[in-house]
Amino acid sequence: MSKEKEKKVVVKHKASKREKKDWFAAYVFIAPVTIGLAIFYIWPFFQNFWFSFNDVNKFNMATFVGLENYKNLAKEPELGRALWNTVKYALITTPIGLFLSVAIAALLNADIKGKSFYRTIYFLPSVTMAVAVALVWKWIFNGDYGILNEVLSIFGIQGRSWLSDPSTALYCVMVVAIWGSVGYNVIILLAGMQGISKSYYEAASIDGAGPIQKFFKITFPLVTPSIFFLLVTGLIGAFQVFDSIYMMIGPDNPAYKPSYTMNVLFYQNAFSYGYKGYAAAISIFMFVIIMAITAVQMWGQKKWVNYD
Repeated sequence: MSKEKEKKVVVKHKASKREKKDWFAAYVFIAPVTIGLAIFYIWPFFQNFWFSFNDVNKFNMATFVGLENYKNLAKEPELGRALWNTVKYALITTPIGLFLSVAIAALLNADIKGKSFYRTIYFLPSVTMAVAVALVWKWIFNGDYGILNEVLSIFGIQGRSWLSDPSTALYCVMVVAIWGSVGYNVIILLAGMQGISKSYYEAASIDGAGPIQKFFKITFPLVTPSIFFLLVTGLIGAFQVFDSIYMMIGPDNPAYKPSYTMNVLFYQNAFSYGYKGYAAAISIFMFVIIMAITAVQMWGQKKWVNYD
């Protein structure tokens, strides 16, 4: 006895006029963001990638030179110092900033008075203009009349020209970067901590766990997704540092060249010397480094980030 095979009939759903209108409205709403992304991010990236294989003059007229820009980059005398300054900046500012942010967020998450006031104070650097921040800190680190040297003189310590000394200039910028990043990080971490169910802490209290045990056994593991997000974005931002160095140290400063980072090296070649093709090669080189570091972080998150 043969069995008849049943044929599956696929009924295609025809979109109604209302659904088509909803789709059209959705495309209209996302169009400005999509167009802006394509014009200001995607197209410049591909143009920059093409420029890295060309000699580009001041009128953006390109002459193909192949890998010549990358060969010159490998011979760049400032490459080693700029790359080391960038790596050093990222390895110092990001971990210290995250450590302070986690500690402050944990304190603000506790039941203390004036919690809203402290949140506002810590977040202020994030909403202050970068130029204003640079001017204030330049005054603090000023070697002649800076407040830091005045405070040190009270204790009999000889001050120095912090931003003019090649051995301290970059570290002063790092201090400002850490100070400026804490507020934003605290807001993100505090939101993650407040999303943790109180039942975990109640159960831990019943078992006799103290505040420190609760933090390392409950709070920290459950807030690792937020820490991972801040770690990724923090390292990306640190590898792109430019504005604070340019505004606080400045091109006329003797400590400017010893404080070169990769983005400063890119700026000098692109806008000061007019070597746009060579500068494009520098930016592509940094893009590859940042993507590689981000890929390693994405792979490594499985071992310590808790999404449960």
